[in-house]
Amino acid sequence: MHWIILFIAGLLEVVWAFFMKRSEGFTLLVPSVVTVVAMVGSGVLLSYAMRVLPLGTAYTVWTGIGAIGSFALGIAILGEPASAMRLMAATLIVAGILMMKLSAA
Repeated sequence: MHWIILFIAGLLEVVWAFFMKRSEGFTLLVPSVVTVVAMVGSGVLLSYAMRVLPLGTAYTVWTGIGAIGSFALGIAILGEPASAMRLMAATLIVAGILMMKLSAA
């Protein structure tokens, strides 16, 4: 259950990063509000998951989900480049997340 909570916290990190970009420096109300709400939700869920999961594992997985999700949204929605080096870097992050998850089992 705590892994599912951590995954949702990571998805909320992607949400707030995306809407922070859309808020144009917190000058647009709706994206700014979504950013703040998602930030709070992500932090609360992360802290709940950390009740059981080790700090290093939980935090690494949380930030990794946020990084990879934001990277993917940037490419898919914002038209950011998908160069071979960027894709390789993302692959290494995913490998690290999987290794942290497996090491916690």
